[in-house]
Parts: sequence; C-alpha cells; structure tokens
Amino acid sequence: MTQKTFAGLNLEVTDEGYLVDPSKWTEEIAKEIAKEENIELTEKHFQVLKYIRENADSGLTIRKIGKSGIVDIKGFYDLFPGGPLKMSTKIAGIKKPASCV
Repeated sequence: MTQKTFAGLNLEVTDEGYLVDPSKWTEEIAKEIAKEENIELTEKHFQVLKYIRENADSGLTIRKIGKSGIVDIKGFYDLFPGGPLKMSTKIAGIKKPASCV
C-alpha cells in the first residue's frame, strides 16, 4: 500500500494504483486517475463508471458491461483502450476484479 494525492486528498492505493477505500471516490478523483491513464473522461465514461460502481459486487466482466445497455463491447474498448475492465475499475475507484491479471 502506498499514499497518493488525488483532488487534494491523500489516499491509500494498492501497488497497482487502485483505491483501497472506494467510499473516498469522487468524480474529481476519477478525472485525475484517468488523466494518468491518458484518458479524457466524457459523459459516456461517467455513465459506464457509475454502472461499474453500482455493480461492483456482482462479478464484473467485459461481457456484462457490454450488455449493460450503456455501451457495447467495442465501445467499452474505445472508451478504455488497452485493458478496459482493469482501467475502468481503477478509474471507478473499486478494487481490481478477480478476472483481471
């Protein structure tokens, strides 16, 4: 665990940069984490992030997010290039899903 400053708050993060306490998450923190990943968040990003936060305990998968009605799988990859589930959950301030390596 390490300390990192986002939106003026000192927060504890894992070695991979995931927030230890998801309740501390705000949209401002999300914007700063996204900036580190070279992503400029749009309204569509925030819709996906909200869905992820609301469904954090239900075993999130790329397929499940693709069936959310918010974004399809291709759109999910477009929003979060590289590793969409890993990157989106990090920006959403939740713990890394077990399915992510």
